[in-house]
Amino acid sequence: MLALDTVTVRQDDFTLTADLRLDAGTRTAVIGPSGAGKSTLLGAIAGFVPIASGRVTWNGQDMTAHAPSRRPISTLFQDNNLFAHLTVFANVALGLKPSLRVSAREQEQINAVLARVGLAGFGARKPAQLSGGQQGRVALARVLLRARPLLVLDEPFAALGPALKAEMLALVADICAQTNATLLMVTHDVGDARAIAEQTILVADGQANGPFPTADLLDNPPPALRAYLG
Repeated sequence: MLALDTVTVRQDDFTLTADLRLDAGTRTAVIGPSGAGKSTLLGAIAGFVPIASGRVTWNGQDMTAHAPSRRPISTLFQDNNLFAHLTVFANVALGLKPSLRVSAREQEQINAVLARVGLAGFGARKPAQLSGGQQGRVALARVLLRARPLLVLDEPFAALGPALKAEMLALVADICAQTNATLLMVTHDVGDARAIAEQTILVADGQANGPFPTADLLDNPPPALRAYLG
């Protein structure tokens, strides 16, 4: 279980509070108005944003003071975090060995995970030679290789067209089902939330509330969400 116990984040004149629980293996969307603190919430969980008070725990273990690399989390941002000068193979290998010194067995693991996301034979290409959807698959391959129990997505597919986005969401859902990963995904698209998340956290007015059943929240939105949705 992921727990945020009376967490407060302060950034200049902005304050965000959160007190919530997410069961292991659940898929949760994070929605709310622009600037409400959705990415800040994910950053606090992943360790990129310091918290002023409270604590973040995973399965009862306090990870509040842990650096991002020590947390059981893989994070995927909108730009996919790919290095343009590295090959697809090397970009994925970074998830396993930052030094890129991989053994023959590890090379087999990398090639296997590339095949799993539909990129067999793409290892020698550079990111610029790939479509947006293929770049997203490279980033997901790295996530798969890391095999962390928490997967945090900050609008990684926002720039994709509807068909490609649906394809990537389906792939994420498949990965979560196969690995029992706990998913947290920021999105501005309520269709994404309905497609992949059984529950949703609403971030508005300085608070992260929920999680609520996704269909219930979107079918009967509170005033803050109703104003955002229009």
